Order: sequence, then C-alpha cells, then structure tokens
Amino acid sequence: MSIGWAGSPWPGEDGGPTRAQAGVGVFAGFDPATAVVRSRDAIGATMVVLRDPGEVYVLGHTIGDATTAWVERIDPETLDVLDRVDDLPGGPTWPGGIAAHADGSLHVVFGNHAHRLSAALTVEASVRLPRDRPYNSFVTLPDGHLVTKDFGGTRPGEAPEPTAPPAQLLVLDPVTLAVVATTDLPEPSVARLSADGNDVYVVGDTTLFRAHWTGSTLVLDRGFQPRYRVMRGQTHGWDAVLALGAAWFLDNGAGSERYAGTLRGQGVSSAPLHLVRIDLDTAEVTLTEICGRPGGIVANPPLIDPRRRVALGYDTGTGVMQAFAIAEDGALSPLWSAEQNHGSHLLADAENGLVLTLDHDGERWMEQFVVRDLVTGEERLRIDGGSPLQSVLFPARGWRRRIYMCTFSTLSTMSW
Repeated sequence: MSIGWAGSPWPGEDGGPTRAQAGVGVFAGFDPATAVVRSRDAIGATMVVLRDPGEVYVLGHTIGDATTAWVERIDPETLDVLDRVDDLPGGPTWPGGIAAHADGSLHVVFGNHAHRLSAALTVEASVRLPRDRPYNSFVTLPDGHLVTKDFGGTRPGEAPEPTAPPAQLLVLDPVTLAVVATTDLPEPSVARLSADGNDVYVVGDTTLFRAHWTGSTLVLDRGFQPRYRVMRGQTHGWDAVLALGAAWFLDNGAGSERYAGTLRGQGVSSAPLHLVRIDLDTAEVTLTEICGRPGGIVANPPLIDPRRRVALGYDTGTGVMQAFAIAEDGALSPLWSAEQNHGSHLLADAENGLVLTLDHDGERWMEQFVVRDLVTGEERLRIDGGSPLQSVLFPARGWRRRIYMCTFSTLSTMSW
C-alpha cells in the first residue's frame, strides 16, 4: 500500500510526510502574463488536497472551543462547493489535517478526533482521541497506518502553560481508526510530525526525536535525541523537512498564539531566529541565523531543494526571506535575501526551481502571491491573492496549471 492516493500529485499537506513542499510540474508552462487569481470567503479553511483526477477537497473548522471540522469537495476552477460535510466532532482548536489514502478514503484529524470519510464525504468511522487537547494533523506510513500526536503549544486566547505535558504518539488503524500503538516522548511538541518511510520525526520543545514503526509497535530511538535549543532566548522549533540526510526546521516558534491577522511584530524570542540542520546519521546540530534581527517568529517549515542544493528560510516576525546554498557537507552560505512578509508553508516546482512565496501587505491588508526563482531570488510574479489575512497555512498544487492557497478567511486559486 502506497502513501496517499495512487495517482494524486498532492494527497496531503506539504505533498507528503517528508514535507518536501514540492512536486514535478507544479509551475509547468508558467506564464506570468496570463496569471489570474480567483478567491472566495472560506472561514476557517486550512488546506487543500487532491484525490482522483479533477477531485479537490478542502478542510476547515469552526471557531471557538467546542469546535467542529468541515470538508468540501469543490470545483477545481470556480471553487464552488460540490459536496460538503459539516459538524465533524472536533474539540480544542488548532489546525488539523486531511489526506487522501491509498484505499480511496479521506482521513481527517482535528481537535481530539479522527475521522474516515468516503470520496462522497460520507462518515465511515469517527473516534475520540485520548487527550483533551488538539491533535495537530498526522502522517501516513507506507503500510497505511496513521501517526498523530497532541499539540503542546499555546492556543490563541490562552495563557502559556508553565509546563505542557510530554507528547504522546498514537498509531491509528486506517480503517477503524483504533489506537494500535502508543509511544510517550520525554517532552511536549508543538511542531507537526514528519516521516521518511517507517521513521517518524518529532521536533520537541528542545530536542529532535525519532521513532521507528515495526509494523506493530512504535519504538523510540533512545540513541538519537539531539538537542537544538542551546542558547538563552531561543524558543521551540516547528515542522521538520527531511532532505539531504538531515532534518531542517526553523526555531523561535513561541508566540504564534499572538497571531492578529499577521505575525509581523509578534515575536517574543530574544535570540535570533535560525535555520536548524540536524544530521540524521551523526545527530550533529547546526544553527544558521536567518537575519539576526530581534523579535523573530515563524510557525512553519523552511524549503529544501535537493536538486539545486538550496535552503529557503524566513522570519515572519521581521519580514525577511533568506536563501542559502547547501555544500556537500551540509554547510550553508548566503545566496539571496528579500524583505518579504511571508508566513505560510511554501510550494516549489522540483523541475524548474520556481517557488511560490507570499507577501502580506500590512497597509492594504492584502496577501500577495510572489513567485521567485529559488536560485537567484528573481521575482517572476506578484499578484494580489484575495485574502486580507496573512496565511500561516498550506498551499497546494492543483490539476492543470493551478495552485491553491488557504488563509483563515479565504480560499484562493491561481492559474495561468
């Protein structure tokens, strides 16, 4: 059984569990002169995934504490709703996840619930997860099992917990959603999970953890626990990208609950924000500053292009993007930088090296789509994306020269 849905070029968030945020042909035939954007209100929308050819699904949720999730199947071009299921039980709010599974079903994790839906959005299974906390999405393993965990961060409107409970990994049966294995971690985790084959990676509050799925148990690797928080004022990391033999992520994630339609100026960390690289063989940790400015914050991962050996990081709190060249030994050297209010996950074309970034205009309250060359930083397109809010969420590729972007207020699609 393969990961995701056979034939789908974007079955789940970031395109798959390594969080590559890239695919071949994402910007096929890209022509800036013909680019157009269509958008509509979609309160609470968080991500888009593809299933069978022409099928596009959107996940979102309501607002508040006793929240529920919804899923729509939409027209790929007009964004009109073709089918919708509402009131999927949720719980404490934090953006969850949706993925198209190899068996044809859709899985949703939101709040402290997991759901299995048919392609027609009929609920086939629904379970409550053990902890009264949000579970922030999941990864799908090669044999089809799901792995999820509870969110160890602060939600909007909450006071920070003095000590959040250590995270617990759950392995779910893909059909019944029953918990078939658990693994307790030594510390809480805010970041989303990543996986490469049967190895699951968790960015904890201070440390990167790895657990191996044997087919029946999830075994924590006690010999691999590199600590990345090593300086005063440095705060926790976000989602890890697995590429070039390393885990790559951005630190200084504290303060994301202060999101006020934008993360610009919301950082609380006193140390500079870093691109963190952890070698998956040696556990060596390397920290590289993005810009050195105080008040940095991110809520999402960097982008790593293995073909061109380029790493792209950003600081949402101070509005800087920084690209690095990656040497054969993993060392980084500055490549290009731009003043840009980017906050979301990224989306790249692995074939031609173009990358979708965003730039929130805080004067007009308008999120802009900005397409750049990964190697040179050249700006190829800048166009209004239709949302007044800065996206801290997920883009997705679409069918036939099209991409999608969600913010908490808006669903947009750009085509060319």
